[in-house]
Amino acid sequence: MRELGLDPASDEALRVVGLVRDRVKWRGWGEDGTWRGLEWEGNPFFAGEVEPCINGQVAASGAYFRQDVQRIVDRLLSEQLPDGGWNCEAANGSLRSSFNTTICALEALLENELAFGCSAEVTKARLRGQEYFLERRLFKRLSTGEAIERDRKGGAGWMRFSFPTWWHYDILRGLEYLRKAGATPDERVAEAIEMVESKRDSEGRWPLEYQHPGTMAVKVNEGEGQASRWITLRALRVLDWYFWCLG
Repeated sequence: MRELGLDPASDEALRVVGLVRDRVKWRGWGEDGTWRGLEWEGNPFFAGEVEPCINGQVAASGAYFRQDVQRIVDRLLSEQLPDGGWNCEAANGSLRSSFNTTICALEALLENELAFGCSAEVTKARLRGQEYFLERRLFKRLSTGEAIERDRKGGAGWMRFSFPTWWHYDILRGLEYLRKAGATPDERVAEAIEMVESKRDSEGRWPLEYQHPGTMAVKVNEGEGQASRWITLRALRVLDWYFWCLG
């Protein structure tokens, strides 16, 4: 509902989000991240769980709909890695951030700022994470400068645009974050913008290039390879932001 633009103050949003807040639990998981068995009622949904990619998605939606997600925000701040990003594998010893996890965390921090105002700590962490993407030009390895064509974990291509994105990163999602954050584009996003422009068809629309597994309550796309109103909307917003900022 957040990505589809439902008014967070609407009666529909207040009713549905209220039901989630009051009734949905992370059954089985304790506050410290330990498994306590299915009989354990678990944390409230907007208190989050343990993986930053999941917590990022929960906090982004929760903040958008004006729910208290401070516990998740505090946890994300404590989990930021030295390179500026986040990784769900950090708990297993990884010291390198993940594009997938980092975009989820950044969207959460941004939505929290937009809903509840900025704090120096949150803004500093978010800008560090934003720089993680910019240093890599949104789709390249920092070490070699080569394009990262495919996600190692899920196999999805970062140059193929999808909607909904779920927890997956792609170049358009990275640009959408920068647009919504009000970032000033520089030469580090130029190649990503060129890629977006190159995918426009002869009628001025963009296709859905990949559909991630997942169940939606309503059908939002016509199918892979078909022109997508959602990809087109997001691409046009990104291009408007980029060229307006350039003057």
